[in-house]
Amino acid sequence: MTTDIPTITLNDGRTIPQLGFGVFQVPPDETRDAVTMAIDAGYRHFDTAQMYRNEKGVGEAIAAADHDRADIFITSKLSNAAHRPDDARRAFDGTLSALGTDYVDLFLIHWPLPTLYDGDFVQTWRTLEEFYREGRARSIGVSNFTPHHLRRLRAETDIRPAVNQIEVHPYFTNDETRGYGAENEIATEAYSPIAQGEVLTDPTIESIAREVSRTPAQVVLRWHIQRGDIIFPKSKTESRVRENAAIFDFELATADMAAITSLDKGEKGRTGGNPDTNAWLPPA
Repeated sequence: MTTDIPTITLNDGRTIPQLGFGVFQVPPDETRDAVTMAIDAGYRHFDTAQMYRNEKGVGEAIAAADHDRADIFITSKLSNAAHRPDDARRAFDGTLSALGTDYVDLFLIHWPLPTLYDGDFVQTWRTLEEFYREGRARSIGVSNFTPHHLRRLRAETDIRPAVNQIEVHPYFTNDETRGYGAENEIATEAYSPIAQGEVLTDPTIESIAREVSRTPAQVVLRWHIQRGDIIFPKSKTESRVRENAAIFDFELATADMAAITSLDKGEKGRTGGNPDTNAWLPPA
């Protein structure tokens, strides 16, 4: 299956598999088994974060697998509690230690937090630039950044984010941010790609699924792939993990793509936090 997963070339010249496996809300004591199952199913791209508290399980599963580290793509993200440069450096060292690796393939600022740290996510980004120049983060990027956050980075720093990981699904297409990314060679990673399941019972998606003899989840994930999004759906059920990867042997018609895109509800469709107001800090 791995040969069927397309890759996207990032603006730093590195490539990222367009499909990965996410571990958001996977309990730490279940993470190793979940990632092992995904590896057995053919996944080679894994997305975790410091605030998920399960980096160790990801690292253990990858270490136990019979694969070269170079064949595995690992993403992690900076905790909201560690935006100050020295805190970010310590937190990044902790990520590498937990994962049991000397580098991550991609490291992101998890949230811009414009109402915290004097709104200075620029200093945080400059710290990620250090990790990139050291080679300990092969690519660096951001998550939940909007165009005005990205414009500030472009004006005040040296390196463009390779990726912006944002909420995207048929009920919240987030096209302004996706469009900025496309214009500036910043790849879009779509989290909550099926809106935590909310879109799967939509009549339009159910109808298309019947027409193409696929599940609603496969239809929505295929919609993302054809739009150029990078996705990492999460499931702890083996059949669903394999089903989520079986999306590269069919294609949605232009009319079906448009019908799914038209389901956008704008801000009313957002299921997660708003990047301009989110100020959540994890418990110590």
